[in-house]
Amino acid sequence: MASRGVVGLTTQPASRISYSNGQHGGLVFYWFRLGDLRLHDNPGLERAAAYCRETQSNLIPLFCFDPRIFGAAAITEFGSMKCAPRRAKFVIESIDDLKRSLEERGSKLLISSEKPEELFSRILKDASSETHNKIIYQQEVCSEEIEIANNVEKLFKSSEAVWGSTLYDLKDLPYDDSLEDMPNGFTAFRNKVEKNCSIRGPLPIPKDLNTISNNQDLTSMIDQYSIELPSLQDLGYTLDQIDHANFQDPRGVMTFRGGETAGLARVKEYLWDKDLLKTYFDSRNGMLGSEYSSKLSPWLAHGNISPRYLASECKKYEETRVANKSTYWLVFEVLWRDYFKYFAKKHGDKIFSAGGITGSSPEWKHYEKNLQAWIEGKTGFPLVDANMRELGATGFMSNRGRQNVCSFLALELNLDWRYGADYFESALLDHDVHSNWGNWCAGAGMTGGRINKFNIVKQGKDYDQHGEYVRHWLPELKDVPTNIIHEPWKMSQFQQVGSNCRLGVDYPNPIVKPYSPNPKNSGRSKGDNSKPSPNNNRGRGQRKDMKSMKKGSYDIRG
Repeated sequence: MASRGVVGLTTQPASRISYSNGQHGGLVFYWFRLGDLRLHDNPGLERAAAYCRETQSNLIPLFCFDPRIFGAAAITEFGSMKCAPRRAKFVIESIDDLKRSLEERGSKLLISSEKPEELFSRILKDASSETHNKIIYQQEVCSEEIEIANNVEKLFKSSEAVWGSTLYDLKDLPYDDSLEDMPNGFTAFRNKVEKNCSIRGPLPIPKDLNTISNNQDLTSMIDQYSIELPSLQDLGYTLDQIDHANFQDPRGVMTFRGGETAGLARVKEYLWDKDLLKTYFDSRNGMLGSEYSSKLSPWLAHGNISPRYLASECKKYEETRVANKSTYWLVFEVLWRDYFKYFAKKHGDKIFSAGGITGSSPEWKHYEKNLQAWIEGKTGFPLVDANMRELGATGFMSNRGRQNVCSFLALELNLDWRYGADYFESALLDHDVHSNWGNWCAGAGMTGGRINKFNIVKQGKDYDQHGEYVRHWLPELKDVPTNIIHEPWKMSQFQQVGSNCRLGVDYPNPIVKPYSPNPKNSGRSKGDNSKPSPNNNRGRGQRKDMKSMKKGSYDIRG
């Protein structure tokens, strides 16, 4: 990957830096990474602040827009941008919010667009050799993040990686430190963790972040190495990409703005202002609208909100309003994030291999034409196409949609599932490496468990019963009769003319042979007298699926 100039950095030689105003003196850097962009309940930041109290050291928070991740030139081995501009925009907003919050507390945020290793190397080269320095950051578990952290640690006299970002702390799990005895299946993991562990209460924002407010030398040093908050253009995205990222498609579920402030506001809105938690279980598998699920995933993925904080708010809700399956289920869904992070820690790079953790060597296809049809939402299968167009236009897709498009790519088209996971990593606003690659590995049947191949037509009839979602994203199908909206290939020539939808012209023919669900099992029948659901798109199959899920429990300790 070609290197780019660093925006806004001074080209003047730096003077030697020496700070010795304490027991150890020197510099303590808190290195914010992509998964902990917040002040509240941040164990790493709390540890850094505590260390500075203990040693009378100076705390310098910083963040790097690593060129290996951001920009049009940061391309993966599978051909996608590592981070598409829409998510980069969310990160920029998150850093802007973090910077403002730190400044309100008398601190500053050092911002760089260099590789972290290069930035720290320059800073420490300019520092006095007598100056004590330490790096503290949130511990991650995947190889790319670990390699970068190891390279950074080599530059420092002292370093500390602190666990964060999960509901249940690593030290509290009922498994060996290696996690070798952790089950590979979620249900067994969930049952043992809920039975034996408590969620630690969220930490407050450290009170003493202003260790540099009255230190002109430190302030000048930060200004010397820091850049202004970069724009998407500064990071190396093209003008067309920037226009796409800035366009808010009116069909999207909602507007997502990055940052801790916006994330906490969404928690308040969803739980307390709109009182939606009490019906979460019944509505969470919807696909259309802003309130069928919490939509908290982008802020969770970037660490704008803490999962422990979210769990504590759910517990308060249960204590003051109502406790039911829905109030538990939001915490249950967040537990899936824990599971996949610990799964990634246990299995390492196996989750990125073609055979997953199975050790097999499957012969996946790579047919570029079908892959592009899938990416562009032109497969001829309406449920798949609608979801993929939503992702391309907004960076978001429902959980139900993700399962279906994954199953279609890997198990129906038999394409290498890693191309799908890679595209999701690029395009998803709420991408986190563990949940994305873990879910894709499982969806492709590469975790050794039961392979769950989705019947796309049946899924459409169950979860988009009247076709509202499909019509929302596929306007060419807006006049297709509801009874065949998920099977447009069944239209006669007469129906195609009447529906203003010519197959192969206005809407593509299926790229693989279509199939139909068992009529005894699909959607709502005339004899189904069930009470209306809060989600009108939900059919009989979804209700049956929900009833089989049992409520668990969680405990939060102070």
